[in-house]
Amino acid sequence: MEASINLSFDEMWEKILACDHKYDGLFFTAVKTTKIYCRPSCRSRKPKKINVEFFCDINEVEKAGYRACKRCQPKSEHSPHIGLVKNVIAFLVNHYKQKLELQDIANHVGVSSFYLERVFKQETSETPRTYLQKIRVDKAVHLLKSTDRTNLEICYEVGFQSPSNFYKVFRRLKNCSPSEYRALLNKELEQ
Repeated sequence: MEASINLSFDEMWEKILACDHKYDGLFFTAVKTTKIYCRPSCRSRKPKKINVEFFCDINEVEKAGYRACKRCQPKSEHSPHIGLVKNVIAFLVNHYKQKLELQDIANHVGVSSFYLERVFKQETSETPRTYLQKIRVDKAVHLLKSTDRTNLEICYEVGFQSPSNFYKVFRRLKNCSPSEYRALLNKELEQ
């Protein structure tokens, strides 16, 4: 079947072999022998190419007699990993002041650090570490705006372990140093 997303059968086949999550919801893979349908990103064992049909609409695939995969849950409107990602984000927001290693976060949510990093990046386009850095810099910005604490005090208050790392990450995310940011805030207040 030719999909309305203008992908040929072979192109859709390549997407499921690559477990490409970007196509989830755009088409579904149905396996004739098992009568099960999946998302393109499903990690289940891949069927033989001759046993596969592709559908662009979930209603069409169900009318054809297929049932949803229990592993990838194609009927749900979100990724099956979204609950894990939400738990990680909540943990990071609540513990950003602590020294956190990837293994600490993985232990909290009960998965391996490799799996956590892969799934988190797949869903957010960031690693847990870069997400945590953004939280810390946002908290630092709030403190720069609302307090007269020194940059060093703010650095440790928001969970950075070294001033050099704080300055480096702050500059990367805000295109200026914490001191320059505070000076810009003061200029805006004067005007």
